Amino acid sequence: MPKIPLVDVRAQYAPLIPELQQAFADVLDQGQFVFGPNVAAFELEAAAYLGVPETIGVGNGTDALVLVMDAMGIGPGDEVICPAFTFFATAEAIARRGATPVFAEIDPSTCNLDPEDVAGRITSRTRAIMPVHLFGRPARLDDLAALGLPLIEDAAQAFGSADIAGHGVASTFSFYPTKNLFALGDGGLVGVRDPELAERIRMLRFHGSKAKKMFEYVGYNSRLDEIQAAALRIFLRHLDEWTRLRREAAARYRELGLGDLVEVPDDEPGHVYHLFVCRSPQRDAICSALAERGISTATYYEPPLHLQPALAYLDYGLDSLPVTEQLARDNFSVPIWAGIDADTQEQVVDAVREAMTVSVS
Repeated sequence: MPKIPLVDVRAQYAPLIPELQQAFADVLDQGQFVFGPNVAAFELEAAAYLGVPETIGVGNGTDALVLVMDAMGIGPGDEVICPAFTFFATAEAIARRGATPVFAEIDPSTCNLDPEDVAGRITSRTRAIMPVHLFGRPARLDDLAALGLPLIEDAAQAFGSADIAGHGVASTFSFYPTKNLFALGDGGLVGVRDPELAERIRMLRFHGSKAKKMFEYVGYNSRLDEIQAAALRIFLRHLDEWTRLRREAAARYRELGLGDLVEVPDDEPGHVYHLFVCRSPQRDAICSALAERGISTATYYEPPLHLQPALAYLDYGLDSLPVTEQLARDNFSVPIWAGIDADTQEQVVDAVREAMTVSVS
């Protein structure tokens, strides 16, 4: 067990255990575990929080993406533009529908899709653009929306940001236990503005049916369960405070001088810091040095999606997305969670400083 973990989820929910236990006991007493009152209430509460007319709880964040594309009729012969610097689920969902992921470059300052590069990859077969709000930082939705194609927002890492769910036909979320708004297992959500699209997604998540007997589509079995919804309702009430604490922690890393040692993410009001991802040519040496001191780090998306074996059929070669590939080689995250204390962060920065001193010498 590392002395300092990358994220300490238990530190966030530990004060809420009595409330969670009561909520779970209420679910057990009621005995309704699928499509129960907590799911219905959470969907309303999440819609109000996100500022969208409707949300639909689903099994996980990957299913959320697949369901949206199925409801839009995206399939074989269609293309969807997305980044290659993201978790595999983004492109996996596109491929699962039989469509073709088209990878575009990212802006190195934000790690999100570069709208100018996206514009050059649009063809007559492009059905949608799938921006990812990576690491909790909103993508450039205004510029992407100006390209005139539907946006499917992969917001798995960005629940809590006020700068999402504004332009897309749908916004999808994951409640994996390390996310900013997390469940105690798997869970996902779709935020939708079009009532007809919402109705199709609701049917598709339950085998293409409204009421078990008539099946209008070939659908899926992807439902947010009552226990997870009960937990999410509690956690949602604390999310703004958790976001404030994450942003304070990010600011503290800068105050402690981490940005003098490595490249740190620029701040902006909508960034909710799912992760605090830095960059350095000495990335591997830094991570090794921190591991020796019991400090967890992580690196992301290496190799990036266009170089993954499962997507080799797309015929992207090495150096086809140079900005993406360089970022994959240089990035690493340092510990951050809502409530990480200043002493812990100071230990992290001191360890990076020592690692850089050794590296330079």
